[in-house]
Amino acid sequence: MSVLTGTASNQIAGQIRDKIKSGELAAGDRVPSTREIMRRWGVAMATASKVLSIMKEEGLVRTRPGAGTVVAKASSSRARVSARAQNTEATLTRERIVSAATAVADKEGLGALSMRRVAVELDVATMSLYRHIRDKDDLLALMIDAAFAEWQAPATGNDWQEVLAESARELWRTFRRHVWLAPAYSLTRPLVVPSGLTYTEQVLATLLDRGLKPATSFSMSLILFNFIRGFATSLEMEATAEADTGVTADEWMDVQKPTLEALLADRDVPAFRAVLDSFEPDGFDLDLDELFESGLSYLLDGFQRATETPHAGDAGPTANSIGARDRSENQDDFR
Repeated sequence: MSVLTGTASNQIAGQIRDKIKSGELAAGDRVPSTREIMRRWGVAMATASKVLSIMKEEGLVRTRPGAGTVVAKASSSRARVSARAQNTEATLTRERIVSAATAVADKEGLGALSMRRVAVELDVATMSLYRHIRDKDDLLALMIDAAFAEWQAPATGNDWQEVLAESARELWRTFRRHVWLAPAYSLTRPLVVPSGLTYTEQVLATLLDRGLKPATSFSMSLILFNFIRGFATSLEMEATAEADTGVTADEWMDVQKPTLEALLADRDVPAFRAVLDSFEPDGFDLDLDELFESGLSYLLDGFQRATETPHAGDAGPTANSIGARDRSENQDDFR
């Protein structure tokens, strides 16, 4: 059984790809079936199926009736690479690949991204990309790193809240430019990308200079980052929905109004009804930038209150500790 690191399906696909590149597997030769992949690499059926899906997406294998999955023959267009394509491949760099991949994801969404799609964008053979990029996971990590590298630290000042606010706004603008970035980046299992440290360093330094303990500063930095990322996850979904339907968010809300009215007709929700009625006749203007600014203001006000509380600098994870202090203060008010 092989030892795998990273995404198993991509690792296995890479090993089979190397055999095709080296000529060990020639056109027409069978590649391992899903059951053979399961047995040889000790993975589940879903992973084995994904391996073959990756290889088919890259145009490296095809299904031949009666024979299973075999190495695809190079088409005449791929076999006779044009002089222009040869010249393009000669000047191919990791930076050009990442730039092209980012352009595809910016324009068409992360779902449209594949090594084959990037190769088409660059007018090169798909296999040529693997001289610079290990696999799609490696490409995505490089794209995320390049996107975060666009973040520019704000000019430092005496107002720590304004430094945090400007840092947050610049990151929000980065997410807005690359709507695929927020869904691609996990808070709980983040990819380690060098450029991401610049933003984190700015925020942590600002909080530590405020006199907060390291654990509190780190918790607050995570809360702030995930607030920004959480808002940004809506960007790609909205862009995709609008592209698929041709209907904007405001137009969609207008269409849903009769359904909402029918839903509220037999429900006792006076507060919700009062709020909706207050939006008439033009409705509520759902502006993500305005909501972001309001939420950022509320969040930083909460940070301010936490830092003014005695011994706040000794707190560990702030979400629970701040909530506990709030409850205690509220109880004191009613005694």
